[in-house]
Amino acid sequence: MQDILKNLPKLAKDKHNENKKFFAKLKKKPPKNLDYIMQELHEDEFERTDCLECANCCKTTGPLFTDKDIERISKYFKQKPQQFINQYLRIDEDNDYVLQSVPCTFLGTDNYCSIYEVRPKACREFPHTDRKKFQQISNLTLKNVAMCPAAFNIVENMKKRIK
Repeated sequence: MQDILKNLPKLAKDKHNENKKFFAKLKKKPPKNLDYIMQELHEDEFERTDCLECANCCKTTGPLFTDKDIERISKYFKQKPQQFINQYLRIDEDNDYVLQSVPCTFLGTDNYCSIYEVRPKACREFPHTDRKKFQQISNLTLKNVAMCPAAFNIVENMKKRIK
């Protein structure tokens, strides 16, 4: 896994223009069955990929925290939402709540998440490759292929499948 992670940024950079063109075409004319194709590619990939071996998303980036996430997680910690915000979060340039620092505060050395049961929506849905209307999040996907080996593989398989 370490070799894959070491090479992933370069691989993603090499494929960036190709992926960008592919997504531009996909946005203009998505196949009728795109959601089904993506669901299948996502499920196939995650039968082979164990996120606990990697956790690169948790090590290199942080999720957005919605108000619902903050409410749920602060309750889990038996804190008031503002206490949780003050202790763990900051507001980014887009005016969103994000972690004060990465790697994620809640990531253990064993790659397990200490708040897994109540983790943010962004974490639950990552890498967003099984999302409906997938073509609408191409910019996010372009970023994710550089950090998530599963997302990289899904996009590569997608390009083979959708001509």
